[in-house]
Amino acid sequence: MTTLALSNPKRAFWLAVLLNFLWINASEVFRYFAFVMPLMRSALPQIHDVAPMNLPVFMVWGLWDTVLVFAATGLSWVLLERFGPTNRNALYAGSAIWATVFVILWLGLWNMNLAPTQVILIALPLAWLEMIIATLIVRWAMRRG
Repeated sequence: MTTLALSNPKRAFWLAVLLNFLWINASEVFRYFAFVMPLMRSALPQIHDVAPMNLPVFMVWGLWDTVLVFAATGLSWVLLERFGPTNRNALYAGSAIWATVFVILWLGLWNMNLAPTQVILIALPLAWLEMIIATLIVRWAMRRG
C-alpha cells in the first residue's frame, strides 16, 4: 500500500469529479451519437423509435452519466488510495470499473438479443478507454494533491 500525503484531498477529489464529468460526458455523447445510436437503429429497424433522442431520453442519459462519473471517480479514488496511485493500479482499477459497469450492461443486452455483436465490439473497447482515462484523471488529481 502506498500512502499519499495529499495537501488537500477534498479539493483533489472534486477536481477529479469535475474533470471526469467533462471527460465522461464527452465520451458518452460521442460514443452514442457516432456508433451506438446508428448501429442500433440499423440492427433493430423492426423496433419503432429504437435509440431515440428526445428530452426524456436525454435526461435519463444525463442521470446515467452523473451516476457513472461518481462511480468511476469514487471507486478509482478508493482503489488508488488503497493500492497506490501507480499507472498499473490505474489500469487495473479502470478495467475493473469497466467490467462492472459496461461488460455487465452489454452482456445482458446481447444475451437478450437487444444489442448486436457489431455494437458490442465497438462500444466495449471505447468504454474501456473511457474508464482508463477516467481513472488516470483521478490518479493525476491525487498526485497533484
